[in-house]
Amino acid sequence: MHVRWLLSTLFCLTPLISLAYPHQEILPTGSRVSLIAEKLNDQSQINGIQPNNEFFPPASTLKIVTALAAKLELGDQFAFSTTLESSNTDAVMTFSGDPTLKTQDLKTLLLQARQNGLTRINGDLWLDNSAFTGYDRAVGWPWDILGVCYSAPASAITLNENCVQASIYTQKNGSTRVYVPEHQPIKVKTSVKTVSKSVQKSRHCDLGLMAHPDNQYELTGCLVDRGDKPLPLKFAVQDPEKYTVQNLKTLLTQLGIDLKGSIHIGTAPKKSRKLLAQHKSEPLPKLLEEMLKRSDNLIADTLTKTLGATFFVQPGSFTNGTEAIKQIIFSKTGVDIRNARLEDGSGLSRNNRLAATSMAGILRYIWKHEDQLKLIAIMPKSGESGTLQYRQSMRKAPIKGQLIAKSGSLYGTYNMAGYGLDKHGKPNTLFVQFVSDYFPEKRDDNKAVVAPITRFEKLFYQDIVSFSQAMPKK
Repeated sequence: MHVRWLLSTLFCLTPLISLAYPHQEILPTGSRVSLIAEKLNDQSQINGIQPNNEFFPPASTLKIVTALAAKLELGDQFAFSTTLESSNTDAVMTFSGDPTLKTQDLKTLLLQARQNGLTRINGDLWLDNSAFTGYDRAVGWPWDILGVCYSAPASAITLNENCVQASIYTQKNGSTRVYVPEHQPIKVKTSVKTVSKSVQKSRHCDLGLMAHPDNQYELTGCLVDRGDKPLPLKFAVQDPEKYTVQNLKTLLTQLGIDLKGSIHIGTAPKKSRKLLAQHKSEPLPKLLEEMLKRSDNLIADTLTKTLGATFFVQPGSFTNGTEAIKQIIFSKTGVDIRNARLEDGSGLSRNNRLAATSMAGILRYIWKHEDQLKLIAIMPKSGESGTLQYRQSMRKAPIKGQLIAKSGSLYGTYNMAGYGLDKHGKPNTLFVQFVSDYFPEKRDDNKAVVAPITRFEKLFYQDIVSFSQAMPKK
């Protein structure tokens, strides 16, 4: 039935009458759906697909919007910069929110400064964080994910992605122990119990994480016995400034640079300065490729704040950064998203809202200007790269390798936005899938079952592939 329906309706070249898209019936009752699937050259649509103007949480598909705004406003030559300057008896390290800055980069920066004469700081070392202002986390980020690395704070002083690693071991006496590498300046304690799988299920007891100030963490709950195999853990740094200070103290000692004064956070007193060393991140295209392929929230949100700083010529924040994105997109593309609700640039906030039609307009603009933008070229490909490489609905033919898109998922939200490819591998169709309020019935048995959203996506994406690769009627 699916194939016959598809073949009978596929090749119409004019916008079609709004009909219910059959595969939506697979989704649980109460799910909200807005779908778009239209040819890039003539805007013909798949029969039955008619978008509505409702606003949906875009989740990480919002990164497409952020990437476009960054391309248009910052340009391909943009890179985050971290500098070290002398200032009379003081030294000033100025941070710009570089989401890729590593401890090794700071070490190289200090080595350059030492080669330029910095062997002793007679005064204080200032860490200038004035590039950004306001909160390090956006409105609408849930409290219960603030301890994990994909919600690491978007701070001006950022180091090692504001993320630290550790591991937890189960033990035969029913307790657990945590291993933290010696060089990581964090503290983790555990009250987690080692239990069997049946006990874990009967107690409804899972592993919990509580993140405290001063980069201290507490693990609670239960963990199924893992034998000798540790469970890797990643913690979001709660106090990036303190974390960076502790790393810098270690580096200064290692390199033999004597600091007579103290390390301060903030804007240094105004004195004449001399540049001693500078570190630059990869240029914008490389940052955007990492952001889109890996769905990197920290890159997206530090770029958002940077857009606010650049556009409004003041310290960047989530507030002015999201407003800058709206104004840049409208003024330079004509796509009006000024009524959208944006709290961040990553899509992590549950408060973000965007219409599928707006996303379609942005996708169309990117396609028309791809020669200059080169954004489609760095987006994930279905079943082959980035966050789409192992997506259940995209791993096999005919979908594998035939879509280029950005996914987005939150609690109850499953989105996709991108392009279907023709038989020559060129974008031929744009599509948007916004699915929210998706809450399937929970099953108590252990039978393997394909989730409704996976079944829906397979059918929808098969339609996109067929629509993109079909030969139009003459």
